[in-house]
Amino acid sequence: MENYEALLTTIALMMGVSWASGINLYAVLLVLGWGGSTGHIDLPAELTVLEDPLVIGAAGVMYFIEFFIDKIPGMDSVWDSIQTFVRIPAGAMLAAGAVGDVTPALEIAAGILGGSMAATSHATKAGTRLLINTSPEPFTNWSASLTGDFLVFSGMWTALKYPEIFLLLLIVFIGIAIWLLPKLWRLIKAMFRKIGKFLGFVKTEPVTPVESGAPNPVQQHHQLSALERLQQLRDKGTLTEQEFEQQKERILKEGNL
Repeated sequence: MENYEALLTTIALMMGVSWASGINLYAVLLVLGWGGSTGHIDLPAELTVLEDPLVIGAAGVMYFIEFFIDKIPGMDSVWDSIQTFVRIPAGAMLAAGAVGDVTPALEIAAGILGGSMAATSHATKAGTRLLINTSPEPFTNWSASLTGDFLVFSGMWTALKYPEIFLLLLIVFIGIAIWLLPKLWRLIKAMFRKIGKFLGFVKTEPVTPVESGAPNPVQQHHQLSALERLQQLRDKGTLTEQEFEQQKERILKEGNL
């Protein structure tokens, strides 16, 4: 029974730190560092470094910065873009450290699961914030930011105190993410495309004649053929000059649609 509870606690801590890291990494570091240093949390040996005052201070400074940036429309998405390269690797490292002193294979497996969990929660947050930023008013950003902080602190507390409940809620979150992420994927791709253009990794594609509204070669060929037949009918006297001009104007208008 004790082994079962220890295993459940370890899994909840591993998945909890990785899930929360994808939303607000610095809040997670503060919770673990402060809780471990005050004796409220019994951290594995691999994570005791988080109790160092320098680590807690650095996490506090970064949390303070993110607290304000995360509430500015537009800047929150820029911040999420930058944090893509921080939250996911950190979530993998924290998950590997949460399993404690085990075999290297288990640590690697924990890191893979943790990185995937951090990527899922980060993508869900970043995509949702991109959608929220289509609204001009800032109140939704503030509400979403405060809700994210509340989810991190309450989720970490639940993972540490009630691991069974946390794991059940995590399954619900994964189900929601599976349903929601495909709908947000287009926004997420647009975000990465803009980052790539800004960094020079993605070149701007030239606008083709079809995209600019000009008729394509097939339409031009049909239009020229119709005008030639129309001119032949006028030359034969089948059409009057007025009828020729009317039919010519109609063909040209249809070609520009």
